[in-house]
Amino acid sequence: MADSRSELEVEVVASDRFIWSGGARLVKARTTDGDIGIMPGHTPVLALLAEGEVAIEPASGSRVRVQVSQGFFSVDHDRVVIVADDATVVDGVEAGTR
Repeated sequence: MADSRSELEVEVVASDRFIWSGGARLVKARTTDGDIGIMPGHTPVLALLAEGEVAIEPASGSRVRVQVSQGFFSVDHDRVVIVADDATVVDGVEAGTR
């Protein structure tokens, strides 16, 4: 259930480098249990990340798409952390920018 917060704090990292971080309204990813969508106020989640695309709807700017390999996906207190063995920005801002 959503609360009064309007933004998620998102961080995407690969095992060897930073990929992207910033504020977002929505994060979608594929886990080993299926697709997941996270909005502000979501309950805590810890899931295994499946290979595929992570889509981030930033608080401002264009959608960011990141191709990821396996890893994990964590949500707690409107903070989303995605750690992948490997990750590449497919569309959106350049890697390493906010």
